[in-house]
Amino acid sequence: MPAKQASWPPTEADQTVRLNIDTNAGPSSIRIGFTDQRLTAHGGMIVWSHFLQQQQFRHQLNSVLPHTPTSPNAFAPADIALGFLARADKLFPCGVVAKRSGRGRGLGHRSGDESVHAEPLLRCVLATFLSGFGRVVRPRGIRAAHAARGRDVGLPPHDRRLLGELDSWALLHEDDHQEGVAMGYTRWGLKPCHRSLIAALAESKLVANYWLRPGNTACVTGAAEFLRQTVTALPSHVRVGLVRGDAGFGDASVQDAAEGLGLKFIFVARLTQKVQTLCRHDDTAWQKTEMAGLEVQEVALPRTGRRLIVLRQQVTERPTAGGKTLLEVPGYRFQALVTNLPASVDALEVWRRYKGRAEIENRIRELGEQFGIKRLCCQSFWATEALHHLAIAAYNLCVLLQRRLGQLEKCELNTLRWRLFARAAVWSRARGKPTLRLAVRGVEARQWWQQILLKLTAPPNCHAVESLQA
Repeated sequence: MPAKQASWPPTEADQTVRLNIDTNAGPSSIRIGFTDQRLTAHGGMIVWSHFLQQQQFRHQLNSVLPHTPTSPNAFAPADIALGFLARADKLFPCGVVAKRSGRGRGLGHRSGDESVHAEPLLRCVLATFLSGFGRVVRPRGIRAAHAARGRDVGLPPHDRRLLGELDSWALLHEDDHQEGVAMGYTRWGLKPCHRSLIAALAESKLVANYWLRPGNTACVTGAAEFLRQTVTALPSHVRVGLVRGDAGFGDASVQDAAEGLGLKFIFVARLTQKVQTLCRHDDTAWQKTEMAGLEVQEVALPRTGRRLIVLRQQVTERPTAGGKTLLEVPGYRFQALVTNLPASVDALEVWRRYKGRAEIENRIRELGEQFGIKRLCCQSFWATEALHHLAIAAYNLCVLLQRRLGQLEKCELNTLRWRLFARAAVWSRARGKPTLRLAVRGVEARQWWQQILLKLTAPPNCHAVESLQA
């Protein structure tokens, strides 16, 4: 006679076990028992899931993923991509995949959290799925601009011109056997890396475009086409008025591309020998500004409408000033900017408009540290790029979610996770309908959550809720 199998989950225990613990008031004890209640540590993820459904994100993934499964038992590519997003950007501590009969039960049942499914299965199907990226179609369709587009939730109105930012990004890899990983110049010297291009919208804090390139690619290679693709792929009501970038984008081809698109630009100019000669001029060539320790001089360029602005900042008065030092002129840091802004914008204002370009560095840091791009590297070059675009799509959606909820200030993923997503809850069926009861204590906290849920389900309006950072 076969042995009777134990049921899962276990039935309610008739007895409890008493364990001793140490407290501030001295030794105490607590009773340990069991429960049949279906619990989850990620009840707040219902907000994220509902938002993705509102944006029809699964439909957008189906429209750009490169192939359709041929086996009747295969996982849908959109399910795999959504599951990977949950793992890569740490929205969940474990991967989530679509429910299949009997599949994905192990981890969720072992942890007692039935909202989480087996991560080893996710790794298996994800590896199989991504192995086809290099063989099928060049996955340029999975562009961050498409993911940011969605229904354009929270994007500024059409009558306001946005500020575009360009930057290059060296993604270091210790092993250099993957496609595209090559020795390239980085701030740490020659290292094996990928070198990507990234474009962002400063005001909305969205990533507008992203290219992955081999590590031995120069910063300016393909930058003009990258700029053209970024601007033309944006929704029709989103207009870029000014583009700024560092010295890697100061090439004439990028400047011509910007002017061809009707854009104003501010790029850092390289400190060539000609520019260094200007830096060594006597003090009469420099004009003092209203800012202590900052002086400027402007030189007309042969190309009509373009200006070269050279700045020097005295280190003693401005110790945190950016720029480079010259051995011939100690005590100063120098910086040169090339722009096509009209003469009505004085040299100091041009510098002020460029100074905010460091904002894109925050996007790069957040994508690398919190959305996992630094650690995403497959054998196939196109598979690596596809993963990066999925992570960027998750970032853009997190930004748009906060706008949908009326958050006045953007917060990072870690804050979203611990304040919103990682909320304990109880699964139940109230009157036969699936119900999620969030573990929220206190009148004030429950009112905040009610505002979040009402804002999520209500039509978009101007009403804001308290910041997640409060």
